[in-house]
Amino acid sequence: MTEAPPAPHEDRLDYTPLARSVTLARRRSARLVTEWGHPALAGDVALVVSELMTNALLHGSLRDRLIRVRINVSGVTLRVEVSDPRGERSPSPCSVGDTDQFGRGLLLVGALAHRWGWEPRSVGKTVYAEWVLGADPAVGNPLVGVRE
Repeated sequence: MTEAPPAPHEDRLDYTPLARSVTLARRRSARLVTEWGHPALAGDVALVVSELMTNALLHGSLRDRLIRVRINVSGVTLRVEVSDPRGERSPSPCSVGDTDQFGRGLLLVGALAHRWGWEPRSVGKTVYAEWVLGADPAVGNPLVGVRE
């Protein structure tokens, strides 16, 4: 007998482009992922939401335009999306030095999620991260197991 896929869940909320919105989105995402039956992923999802929200706030926000966070569990995939109004600023990981204080956010996202990327929208862009539910976190993650 095969096990049924998890029930689908979706949450979508718009945030004002303010620093406190990062904290609100992080807490909400951790709570929802836990309530939806994936407490082991709650911390990673919260950190990814925090990083993507911070990037949207610093690099993708416009005054009086909202930032949308969408969390979706469908089939065996948990997906987090953060959409902002600045489509001309595409995300890409930075080269950072040992003493650089900033610039590691997308590296963290890549280390925590199974995959991430971005998609253009009619206005703005959406940056996403995905986890395969029940999969080993190291699968598909080139940073897991790397030694310096």
